[in-house]
Amino acid sequence: MFQIDLSNHNILVTGASDGIGKEIARMLLQSGANVGVHYNRNKNSAEKLLLDFTNSMSQVFQADLSDQESCLQLWNEVLDHFGKIDAVVLNAGIFAEHSVDQGDEDWMKIWKRTLSINLDSAGLLTKKGIQHFKEHGGGRFIYIASRAAFRGETEEYLGYAASKGGLVSLGRTVARSFGKYNIKSFIVSPGFVRTAMAEQFIQTYGEQKIIDELALNQLTEPSDLSPLVALMCSGAMDHATGATIDINAGSHIR
Repeated sequence: MFQIDLSNHNILVTGASDGIGKEIARMLLQSGANVGVHYNRNKNSAEKLLLDFTNSMSQVFQADLSDQESCLQLWNEVLDHFGKIDAVVLNAGIFAEHSVDQGDEDWMKIWKRTLSINLDSAGLLTKKGIQHFKEHGGGRFIYIASRAAFRGETEEYLGYAASKGGLVSLGRTVARSFGKYNIKSFIVSPGFVRTAMAEQFIQTYGEQKIIDELALNQLTEPSDLSPLVALMCSGAMDHATGATIDINAGSHIR
């Protein structure tokens, strides 16, 4: 069996206290990485993740990624703790409904919050990461995007789809523009994944509605994404820089 060894790799994972991010962080920890486990509100879940990995330098870090200063503070705290960062997994995101039938002010409030967390924070952390990687001989970005960036989303989630489309373009541009500095960039594009973030949709429309769209018979789990992210962090996929990998149970094939 292929073993992924991430010993001596320092990796920041945003949105790592729940869902996809938590499973990615767990896989990286199991592979030997030192992980900066970012959370916003769920400190207990983030800390529990590290209980089985007390011998590593891994640590939890709090930040509200809708706030620019908090985002910068996160980067500085992680860098101060590890001294060097080898990879950044940009996973944090919200899936907030905002119907066009809402008032303009309420609709725009959700739009701005969605883009600030899903895209603006990723852009700022990308900038900081590029500067750091250029100084230290390279590094890797992994952007957790969405099927919505390619096939669109339902009408209640315009902001979410727009933010994920921007995230894909960001990841591709980093790959094209900074590869000569040994900076690699990858995009992972899941469909619906069984997480708390998807529960609102499931409760409204039912899980069967989602499964009916799939080529497979079961909903994608966070653990279906985490081995791929670990492989990307390891360097074994470096010549796929700029690529987007779809993990959506065959619901959208490009």
